Amino acid sequence: MYSTMRCYIVVLMFLLTLSTAVPVMAASEDRYSYITVKDIQIQLDNGSAIIHVNYKVDEGTRFIFFLLGKQDLKNKLMKILNYENARIKRIDLSSADFTVEDAAFSYGDGIYWYPSHAFNVEVPKLSVRSPQVSRNFTMTKEFPSGMGYFASNAREEPSDIKKNEISERRSR
Repeated sequence: MYSTMRCYIVVLMFLLTLSTAVPVMAASEDRYSYITVKDIQIQLDNGSAIIHVNYKVDEGTRFIFFLLGKQDLKNKLMKILNYENARIKRIDLSSADFTVEDAAFSYGDGIYWYPSHAFNVEVPKLSVRSPQVSRNFTMTKEFPSGMGYFASNAREEPSDIKKNEISERRSR
């Protein structure tokens, strides 16, 4: 019993030492601690942003996830994305999905503005898509200058009267 407890203490001390050494080894701009970001894809859906992140975790840390869970990985990904109100939908050791409600400003009538946004790492491939357009960037730390777009259902009119008015204008 005593030797088993001693073994656990040695393993935990090793993991603690490893977890403090890993951030120091991160020298690349696309790395944050033990995470290397491959790409980030942002799909704008009305006022929300659906974010998919592909990344690679160091091999030495995989064992820690199986012992201690993925909470540290979640926290580090939230720090990388730099959104305070992001909610995690799915996470594994190579990718994660997040949702950010109210990521864009609404101007009414289905018109939105997604503002510029800074990430806490350099992103090798960044893709931001709205229902109308897609913008792609390489080796960037930010989505610059923002982007305006229309809601995906903006063309649907709320009443039949407006539908008829539009169809009459088109037929002339």
